[in-house]
Order: sequence, then C-alpha cells, then structure tokens
Amino acid sequence: MSTTQLTEIPALGKLYAGAVGSAAKSRLSPAKGTGLLPADRHEVRGAVVDLAKLTDFQRLVLHSATDYLPTGYVHTFAFPVAMSLMAREDFPLPLLGMVHLRNVVQHFRPIHYTEPLTVTAWAENLDGHRAGTQVELVAEVTSDAGEVLWRGRSTYLAKGVFLPKIDRPAAAGPRPEFIPPLPTASWRLGADAGRNYARVSGDFNPIHLSRLSAKALGMKRSLAHGMYLASRVVADAVQTHEGPFEWSIDFESPVLLPATVAVAITDEEQDAGWSGSSFTGWNPRSQRRHFSGIVAPLVSGDAPAGGFAAGTRA
Repeated sequence: MSTTQLTEIPALGKLYAGAVGSAAKSRLSPAKGTGLLPADRHEVRGAVVDLAKLTDFQRLVLHSATDYLPTGYVHTFAFPVAMSLMAREDFPLPLLGMVHLRNVVQHFRPIHYTEPLTVTAWAENLDGHRAGTQVELVAEVTSDAGEVLWRGRSTYLAKGVFLPKIDRPAAAGPRPEFIPPLPTASWRLGADAGRNYARVSGDFNPIHLSRLSAKALGMKRSLAHGMYLASRVVADAVQTHEGPFEWSIDFESPVLLPATVAVAITDEEQDAGWSGSSFTGWNPRSQRRHFSGIVAPLVSGDAPAGGFAAGTRA
C-alpha cells in the first residue's frame, strides 16, 4: 500500500464542499462504481492540537479540563485525514449521507496536547449491507518516535448504494427485544446539538445541521453526531479509572433532534478492580435503543509499557 503525504490536517468544510459539488454532477461517477478501495494511505506528520479547540470540545461534551486528549477528541482530530480518503475521486462510495454504524478504539497511553503527532488513515473491508454498502476507515495516531498511541476503526454505511460484485447479506432475523435497564443519566439534546458539535469538531455533514439539510439527504430530521454520543458516554465510563483501555460502540438507531436520551452505564468489578463497563442509550418514550457498547482495560500484551495518568488542567 502506498502512502500520500498531506501537508496538514485537511479542513472538513472544504472536503464537504467538494463532496456537494461531486454530488451535484452525479450520485455515482463511473470511477465510483468499480467496487475497489484506494490502495493508498493518507498521512500527516507533525500535527499539533489547537488548545482552544480542545477546550471547546471538552466543554461541549462535559469533560473535565485536562491537558491530555480525551479519546473521543483523538477521533475528531484524526477524522479529517480519514475523510480525505472518502473524498477522493477513486473512492467507490459517495461521501455525503454516510451513516455511522460502529467504532472500535484502542487508546494505549495519554496523549498530551503539545505532542507532535502523526496521523495515518486507510480504508478496508468494503462489504455489502442489507441497506447499502459499508466500509471501514482505520485511523492510527503515533508519536514522533513511531509509538502507536491510539487506533480507531470506524464503520460507515452508504445507504441505498449497491455496488456491482458486492453481495448483499441475507436478511437478518428480528432483533432481540430490548428491555431498558434503570437509567443512570438523562441527556437533553436541543435542535442545535448537531450544529454545536459541528462547530467544535469541524464535521459539517448536512445530516447533522438542520431539518432541511437532513431531509435533502433522506433523513426525517437532523441527527446527533455519533461521535458526540460516543465521546460523552465513554468519558463517563472511564472517568474514575486509569490505564490503557479499549472501547467499542454500535449505533442502532439515529438520535433525531431535539431529543432526550436515557443512558445506563454499568461497571464490572473483579477482585483485581475495575474490569470494564457496559453502556447503552435509548429513547425513553419509544423504548428504542440508540447505541450500546463496552469500555475495558487493555490487557498487558495489547498495550505499550508505561503508566496512564489523567492530569487535569485548571
């Protein structure tokens, strides 16, 4: 696999603007019908976090101020590099309207906001889905010395896009009945929640910005960003625990804004201490589950040596 060096973290606004232009010409250009992913990685070296943007992110998702990057913020920092792959002419799926299905993340050690970072992203596993075609984008954040600090795998769905030579899976059976647990929190999200997150993350996907822009892409109303939900719930699950950790989240149904989301986080304790947490979020009126996932400490063989301290910032 070849590597394309980018001079800086791309601006998401420009990538979305380019995607709008491409969509105006054609939903699928001939190049986007090949069913082949680019055999190329995109990479940015020496990238540094903007402290003001980090602070705005922490405030929005109710993190304590800290000099170390919350795991959700690392995704936000690395995401434009992954998105630059999806914006390529030879990427087989349209960027606009992509639906976020899943994240799997390993966070190996604390990342101080002053550290120069290398961000590398590539695409894998183009596959059929009952509602379209899905793809996995992998982002890896490393130190100047080449130490892997964070690795994330995100699964996205191009809804309604069916590529040739990619089989659709058989229809899934009915989902098991969801019986909501006792909630540990209730989130009230306003109609502006998507716009607020877009301002701090740069993710101006139209499905999150307004009712009108979301409807133009086939949605009933604007949706909360999946990474806003993930960042907030994972931070709550790990806030009192130390050490390298991993987490995953599955998005089952969108959070249509405005919304109230009931959340439950359950810690698992063993003799040696915390062994992980599970979490779920749902609509308290319809009882429909929005997301579920787990957070767990990384076993010693999966994580680099070294401690994991949380240092707070005044």
